[in-house]
Amino acid sequence: MSTLPLMPKATAVWLVENTSLAFAQIADFCGLHVLEVKGIADGDVAQGIKGTDPVSSGQLSREEIARAEKDAKHTLKMAVSKVDLPEIKPRKGPRYTPLSRRQDRPNAILWLVKSHPELRDAQVMRLVGTTKPTIDAIRDRSHWNAPNLVPMDPVTLGLCSQIELDAEVKKASSRAEREREEAGLPPVAEGTLLPAGETITRERPPIVVDRPREVEAPIDAEHVFANLGGTKTSGQD
Repeated sequence: MSTLPLMPKATAVWLVENTSLAFAQIADFCGLHVLEVKGIADGDVAQGIKGTDPVSSGQLSREEIARAEKDAKHTLKMAVSKVDLPEIKPRKGPRYTPLSRRQDRPNAILWLVKSHPELRDAQVMRLVGTTKPTIDAIRDRSHWNAPNLVPMDPVTLGLCSQIELDAEVKKASSRAEREREEAGLPPVAEGTLLPAGETITRERPPIVVDRPREVEAPIDAEHVFANLGGTKTSGQD
């Protein structure tokens, strides 16, 4: 059972207008801040919101309100519902993509198809919130904007998180290995793309360039002075 009323702010408006409860009691019952409840009483907050009676909806009893009005330290408690409401299960469907990012979704699909061909269409749909016909059109280059598509990482575009992408890739890789083992095929050779987290944290060894060192010949002092003596002009002593 929920610990808050169905419409907290509308319930707070009704309690402020129809009871003498303290602001702290109303704030605790509705899950609001005390200053927010004070703003409702002053008319600065929740303007235009019609109050909702929690008594008529069975969320609060008259006796509980009267008990709290007499004792400012009493905490309001939700009334026990006499009707068993069914649990609302989350609706399963494609991921919602904001309008500002939907234009980048084909680029993300192209990146997933090229970089991780082991992903199934259902996994791509979960990651970027697309449909199977769109994936098929991008894969066979029949998409209306196929010439202008550029592969782009969906994590960089903000269409999914790196954790979600790594989880789907790991799941697809495990499934592919299992299918190859069942078919009696050898495992895939090393050299596939590593997860982004591993490549970022891995330290790269320093690059050492081995350049040949020039060997300097020893200096012959007599030969140098002989050359200097030869540069004198004939008129000099």
